[in-house]
Amino acid sequence: MMKDNRKLYTLLVYSENIAGILNQITAVFTRRQVNIESLNVSASSIPGVHKYTITAWSDEDQIQKITKQIEKKIDVVKANYFTDDQLFIRETGLYKLSTKRVLENPEISRTIRRCGASIIEVNPTYVIVMMYGVTEQIIDLYRALDAFDCVFQYTRSGRIAVTRGKQEQVSEFLEERERNNG
Repeated sequence: MMKDNRKLYTLLVYSENIAGILNQITAVFTRRQVNIESLNVSASSIPGVHKYTITAWSDEDQIQKITKQIEKKIDVVKANYFTDDQLFIRETGLYKLSTKRVLENPEISRTIRRCGASIIEVNPTYVIVMMYGVTEQIIDLYRALDAFDCVFQYTRSGRIAVTRGKQEQVSEFLEERERNNG
């Protein structure tokens, strides 16, 4: 059942690099029957701390509860949720196109350039196009290329995001914890 007050939220979760923590985090979403739209995990700017960037459609009350439950996990250092206007966000799209179709129709190349995408490989069978941008831009380029009936394959990465503040909020949290323990 879709609720009118649902928005796309991005959770930034920081944890120690411990096996099994991803399963614990995703289980919180499963228990609350909230589907994860995208998930990206990587090392953070802090040694020994990993950053999980998770997007999900939810209402604010539900996302607050999910965030608090995740933060209670023993190996989680910090968890916060954000709306898109609070973050700098990027994704990558990869498009595998028919070389024959691209050569036959110059409008395809114009569309790629107009969208700010790059052709990164060309061979007799296919052309690989890569684009960085926000979700809507990546999907819009796919739709435009698909209209030319030239797309063999398409994929986009999970979201990566940084806060609009000077440093990661987990840095402030860890500095505060260090002061209190020191």
